[in-house]
Formats: sequence, structure tokens, C-alpha cells
Amino acid sequence: MKKSMVALLAVVSMVALLAGGCASNSEAVKKDTASVPAAAAPVAEKVVEPAKPVQPVETVKPAEQTRPAESVKEEAVSNKVAKPAEAQPAAPAAEINFETVYFDFDKSDLRQDARDVLSKNAETILKSLAGAKIKIEGHCDERGSAEYNLALGERRAISVQKYLTTLGVKGDSLSIISYGKEKPAVVGSDEAAWAKNRRAEFVLVK
Repeated sequence: MKKSMVALLAVVSMVALLAGGCASNSEAVKKDTASVPAAAAPVAEKVVEPAKPVQPVETVKPAEQTRPAESVKEEAVSNKVAKPAEAQPAAPAAEINFETVYFDFDKSDLRQDARDVLSKNAETILKSLAGAKIKIEGHCDERGSAEYNLALGERRAISVQKYLTTLGVKGDSLSIISYGKEKPAVVGSDEAAWAKNRRAEFVLVK
């Protein structure tokens, strides 16, 4: 009986020792486990999105430079300046009409009315026909011989030519010719017709 009790106690003691050893070992394992730093949690990899294509940058045109106010004013003033008047073109020869000069019977000297007419003709020549050639024609009425009237017509043309030169017309631009009584302006045998035929006329040569 005593032997069995001793054996039972011995068994209990062994179990207690084993249990204590296991407990101490488990605690040591726990301590060791706790002392070991936990493995860092895996960091999730950052997904890198593919770079978007770069849009081409539009070239910005430089802003137009603002014109200085002074230049604008100068331009406005220059536009207001009156342009010189353009020279008026000479009138066509067809539009130029010379006045006829008339003489007394058997005379080649100039009357006052003839001088007035020549002043107007000289003004036309100087203003509109500079450099033109003009022919002066001397005429007579039907009375007298052809030879006499040719000479008289020439004297009349010369009188007109000389007077025009005194008014400023160049002598080398004037030429003369006499038709005598060959080209009457008015056909008739009275004083009214004769007065119209004693004359000097002007013809524009070029």
C-alpha cells in the first residue's frame, strides 16, 4: 500500500515537472516570438501610368506692335496736306478756235479791234499751244489784180506775225502765206462780202 502511494506521488511529481517545463518553454517561445520584429508588410507597388503624349504647343504669334500715337497723328496730318494741283492738259487742237483779224480796204495796218483779237489769240497760243507751229493766212477781196492781192495779203500776214511776237509768241513758231483773192470767206460783190474777205486767219500746223 505504501509502495503504491509512493509510486503515485512519483508519477504526479513527474507530470508536474513536465507541465512546468512545457509552460516555461511555451512562454519563452512566446517571448522570443514577440522580440522578433514583425516582417514589414509588403508595400503595394505603385502602378505607374504610361505618360500621355505631349500635345504640341501652338506657336503664339507675337501681338502686333501698336503704332505709336505720334506716327498715327503724323500720317493723318500728311493725308490732310493738299496735293499740288496737277497741270491741266492742253486742249485738243480741234477745240481751239482762233479769231479772225479784219482789215480796211487796201490796208495792211492793224486796227484797234484787230489788236484786241490778236491779244486773245496770243494768250491762247502761250497757254495751250506752247511749241506748236501756226500758219497765218493773208486774204483780200475780189477787187484788184491777182498779183496785187497776193502782195497785199502777204503784207497783212506779216503785220499780224510781227504784232504777235511783241505779245510774247515766238517768231519761229509762226509762218505766213498769202492767198490773195483766191479763197473768199463770203461770195459776193458788195461791201458786206468784201469786208469779210479782207482778213487774216490762223491755222494750227502741229
